[in-house]
Amino acid sequence: METKPVEIYADASNHVVMRHPGRKFPGSLIQGDSLFILVSEARAILERAKKSKDRELMVHAKELKESLESRLVHYEAVLAEHGISLPYVKPDDT
Repeated sequence: METKPVEIYADASNHVVMRHPGRKFPGSLIQGDSLFILVSEARAILERAKKSKDRELMVHAKELKESLESRLVHYEAVLAEHGISLPYVKPDDT
């Protein structure tokens, strides 16, 4: 773990905007529990997209789901590596 100063432009709960050192533009911080919810919603959207027979919608929904899942897997691995418990309960199917 490293400690670095960051520039915080907005510190509202679940709407933090900050700039990491070395980055040109600020980013938006997504809390782990909110990320978990976004992944769950992306999975539900993909399932609906599959039923719609809209191939383009399904491809976009799949890419969104996979992108968010990748971030969630990384988040969970980092927390485990540092002995930090998850802010949510994982269902058995994730």
